[in-house]
Amino acid sequence: MASVLVVEDDPVIRTALIEALSAHDHTVRSTAYGFEALREITEGGPDIVVLDLGLPDLGGLDVLRMARGVSRVPILVATARDDDAEIIRLLNSGADDYLVKPYSAGQLAARIAAVLRRSQAPADPAAGRRDVLRVADLTVDRTARTAHLAGTELLLTRREFDLLAYLAEHADQVVSRKRILSEVWRQPYLEEQTIDVHLSALRRKLGERASRPRYLHTVRGIGIKLVSAP
Repeated sequence: MASVLVVEDDPVIRTALIEALSAHDHTVRSTAYGFEALREITEGGPDIVVLDLGLPDLGGLDVLRMARGVSRVPILVATARDDDAEIIRLLNSGADDYLVKPYSAGQLAARIAAVLRRSQAPADPAAGRRDVLRVADLTVDRTARTAHLAGTELLLTRREFDLLAYLAEHADQVVSRKRILSEVWRQPYLEEQTIDVHLSALRRKLGERASRPRYLHTVRGIGIKLVSAP
């Protein structure tokens, strides 16, 4: 099951997509507007985006390019054109895959599953990294993409999980914000405030505050550290 954001301005098509994806046990949010889609993506909500190119307020290609400036969320583009130039333009602009209209609900579900498998696979399976990370009462399972605090599962967005897993992998090390942007977001030139927004959300879910941290410590002028002992 995945959290899917459907960006489609045709209400009939949008309703059909919501019903089809819900039937495959996905959680579906939808919008007809590009700016609203960017807000959803920036807040780190969806696991994958199904993006139509014909939107009333902002071109779908612009949404794709702008989304790639702030997020690595997988984006599956629906297009009415199947010529090479169009497909190359979409892929070069950051699309993870594409579907040519009209397409079936089964084809959409299969494409979503394939894109999610690729996006969640380890970048280097032979690197020998640990799949389960334990830092005090915190357990992060990178294979299952779950995190537990003292046995209770934390409900994290995809980006929050990626950030927590990265910090857990480097527990007790101070990691610079630029390094996090480069290795977690893969966008080294983003504003560092992007990290602070996700850190704030993680702190709330870990039951701590910036003024009284337990796990997430900010080292002024240097970076962030996930500590294993109080």
